[in-house]
Amino acid sequence: MAVAVEKLITSDILKPGRYLGNERLAVHKAWDKTAIRWVLTYPEVYEVGASNLGHIILYNILNAQPRQLCDRAYLPGKDLAAKLRETNTPLFAVESKRSLTEFDILGFSLSYELGATNILEMLDLAGIPLTWRERQKAVESGGEFTNLQSQFPLIFAGGQTATSNPEPYADFFDFIALGDGEELLPEIGLVLEEGKQAGLSREDILLDLAQIPGVYVPQFYDMAEDGSVHPRRSDVPKRILRRVATPIPAYSIGLVPYVETVHDRLTIEIRRGCTRGCRFCQPGMLTRPARDVEPDKVVEAIEQGMRATGYNEFSLLSLSCSDYLSLPAVGMEIKNRLKNENISLTLPSQRVDRFDENIANILGGTRQGGLTFAPEAGTQRMRDIVNKGLTNEELLRGVKTAWEQGWDKIKLYFMIGLPGETDVDVLGIAETVSWLQQECRGKGRKPLNFNLTISNFTPKPHTPFQWHSVSTTEFKRKQNLLRQEFRRMRGMKVNFTDVRISAMEDFVGRGDRNLSKVVRRAWELGAGMDSWYENLDQAFSAWGDAIAGADLDWKYRQVENGEWNLFHAQEQNKSPDAENTEFLSPHSLDTPLPWDHIDTGIDKNWLKEDLQRALAAAIVPDCSFEGCSHCGVCGTDFGHNIVIAPPVIPQFAGEFVPNTTKAQRLRVWFGKQGNMALVSHLDLIRLFDRVVRRAGLPIAFTGGFHPMPRISVATALALGATSSGEIADFELTVPVDIDTFREELVREMPTDIPIYNVEQIDLKTPAATQLLETAEYLITVAALEETTPIQWQNWIDTIKAKDELWYEHTTKSGKSQLINLRDRLFELELVETHKGIAESISVIRYVGSYRQDGFLLRPEQILFMLGIVGSGEFQLLHIHRNRLILAV
Repeated sequence: MAVAVEKLITSDILKPGRYLGNERLAVHKAWDKTAIRWVLTYPEVYEVGASNLGHIILYNILNAQPRQLCDRAYLPGKDLAAKLRETNTPLFAVESKRSLTEFDILGFSLSYELGATNILEMLDLAGIPLTWRERQKAVESGGEFTNLQSQFPLIFAGGQTATSNPEPYADFFDFIALGDGEELLPEIGLVLEEGKQAGLSREDILLDLAQIPGVYVPQFYDMAEDGSVHPRRSDVPKRILRRVATPIPAYSIGLVPYVETVHDRLTIEIRRGCTRGCRFCQPGMLTRPARDVEPDKVVEAIEQGMRATGYNEFSLLSLSCSDYLSLPAVGMEIKNRLKNENISLTLPSQRVDRFDENIANILGGTRQGGLTFAPEAGTQRMRDIVNKGLTNEELLRGVKTAWEQGWDKIKLYFMIGLPGETDVDVLGIAETVSWLQQECRGKGRKPLNFNLTISNFTPKPHTPFQWHSVSTTEFKRKQNLLRQEFRRMRGMKVNFTDVRISAMEDFVGRGDRNLSKVVRRAWELGAGMDSWYENLDQAFSAWGDAIAGADLDWKYRQVENGEWNLFHAQEQNKSPDAENTEFLSPHSLDTPLPWDHIDTGIDKNWLKEDLQRALAAAIVPDCSFEGCSHCGVCGTDFGHNIVIAPPVIPQFAGEFVPNTTKAQRLRVWFGKQGNMALVSHLDLIRLFDRVVRRAGLPIAFTGGFHPMPRISVATALALGATSSGEIADFELTVPVDIDTFREELVREMPTDIPIYNVEQIDLKTPAATQLLETAEYLITVAALEETTPIQWQNWIDTIKAKDELWYEHTTKSGKSQLINLRDRLFELELVETHKGIAESISVIRYVGSYRQDGFLLRPEQILFMLGIVGSGEFQLLHIHRNRLILAV
């Protein structure tokens, strides 16, 4: 049964458009015609989750399966969460508005060590027990897996953090999906469907799931005293394989939100995996082998995606985009094909050694985006230790190329606390940045500015540096060294990562099953993800109290002191200078780790050997382009590197030149109804832009450095208000038949934005914004005391009979002024009245001034007038704008 969310999702909560579930390209399947119902539950606010590429891909793939349905849920804002708890309303899926307990399976994305507290928050809001043991007890009496109200969905997690070390979160999940999900999740769905039809118990279903490569069921495994994990039954694998899938760009096209998201653009994956071998980089180790996507498929997906979504920007995604050899050719091909549509390309952080004029030429558009490089270390020795594969000459060449191509600001990422690091290496960061600035100077050019992010190295499982540890005291000392150096330098902004966050990430990320109780207690004490940004001290205190409550503060102190390398033998093997050298004995490196049962394909012995190579500053070449490094990945289980030879770079067809020709002007009358009333004015403007792009209408652009489409909405409408009388002007470069224009708009517009009328107007006619004179409203008003229709009419008549009704107005500058509201009211009538549950309700029509110079009458001011002539309190329940009236 659908949750009555219309009473909760109202204009008084922040960005109510987050929860509507009516995005373009959302898939709505019939509930009764599907056998297995999924919810992909992203444990972040909508703006983060809805733009996550993995979330979109898996949503599309699951909905492409026959007899399977996939809905979505996100972490609600604090305001909606409070409403859910106050009204005992369970958390719902955004499309069907059904409670999460009605679904068969919930999948959470776990991509950050401290993100599990958000998962617990969502489970609690949904009324689902937090641990698999609690859920098992709750369903023991239910028997078969039929998903009756007495039972709960299967809860699983996937994502990078879940794959690398699921143990700190093992208590919360029925199973963990390891690695790529494109092929794994449909296999899981088939097993669930067969089990549901056969009436299998929950345990039997999980046992069947455990036979699928890539599925880890924690309840079938026990933790030994040393933290290692072993099967407790013979019919499950000792080690669980990470799954590897081939990227399919077509599944990246989907979900065009109405609210602005973090990555508000089309994103297409061009290469999965990275074989550069940076020794600190967990994604690079967990996504091997590297697999290029066919250039033709990338180009086709981008072209189709831009047409289907209406975005004006796209991004190409990879751990190392520059290692996709076809990047310049693909970028130029798309730039040429879409050159008349004001489209921009952005890329994530790039390899500075591969950045050249070919890549510079495809970036941006009329809106030149930011540029990010990650040298990671400030000296050549440290870059060799981490196997960055970057020389000073390559760093300078890449940065100088960017500067010569017009970039005045570049973002650089560095790390401190890496194995073998000395103070000379730390200070080398400031020296490197200063050197780059000096080398990039020229007449008539602004000096090159940098945004620097200095993060603290956090050891990650399945990397050569997983045995390393640095004290928080040492991090703080090194940060202070850099702060002193940067004080003497100009043209840069420096951000440092808080050392407490780094220590907590380390503690949880390399933990064992004992940490599940810590995560739970931290959530109970209020340590959600948002708390790290809103009140870091409070969040850190919550985690600290949770650790102490679990009697693990001694272990956390080892992290803070740089002593905890997950084995006890390290102390006796440390040299006096161990913080800098970190030489470890073979015995200590052989100690079992909590994640050894996860088979990522990387040979643990290779990681040990690579750690020793790091301490000798020895480079391991990129095996995608040079010889095999023998890491253990390539083979039948994980596949091999796929590197596609680049096609010829097409001839550049020229930059976008905005067509400013104004051949036709059309005025459109439209409405804003239903759910779209909860979409803001700025989001509506963005929607019009995308609708015009999808419809292929020849919109004119403004001139200048940032050309914008010539679409002018007459005025904003209050959030939550509906309307049947909004106006927008469109200027076109070539005349279009009015009926054709209207049909195209209707086809691409949401149904809750009806198009009533389209008229051609003279090109010299002033914009509707300038012609606004009056507006007609229907407002629904409640009197909190019992009121008869006659009383309502008397109040209306009294207002109309008055010549003056004074109101104190506060200007934007804070000054107060008295205005006569009666001068702004032209018509007023009572339309209807009826009795509510605890109040008397009336619908009132009025026509008031609505000039853009501020001479206007707002709906709330009608309530003020009623308060003067009537008795008791009044409440404005709803605003509907009937029409905007323009001057003739």
